[in-house]
Amino acid sequence: MSRELLSSQDAARRLGISTATLYDWLAQSDAGTFMIRGQPTTINYYQGGRKGQGRIKIDGQELDRLLELMFVSPKSQPIRRALRKQTSMQHITTKLGRPDD
Repeated sequence: MSRELLSSQDAARRLGISTATLYDWLAQSDAGTFMIRGQPTTINYYQGGRKGQGRIKIDGQELDRLLELMFVSPKSQPIRRALRKQTSMQHITTKLGRPDD
């Protein structure tokens, strides 16, 4: 099974975000503060080069997982009934008018 490793520019384009935003997401993921739709999320990626300095590569399956987490399905709105206008005041039990009448 071959893995499709994408560069950070290709990964950002596939997610629909800028490369700077992708780098910000990776930094938040490393710090443990990255959240998608209220869920804590980590991003698995590869970083080549000596001492971790180099090109970032992200697996295509990881991008599919992130896209699935970002997917929004609209919820149906509850059916609202029209308010009925009450003709009588049921909570009033005394005779209306001035007290000296």
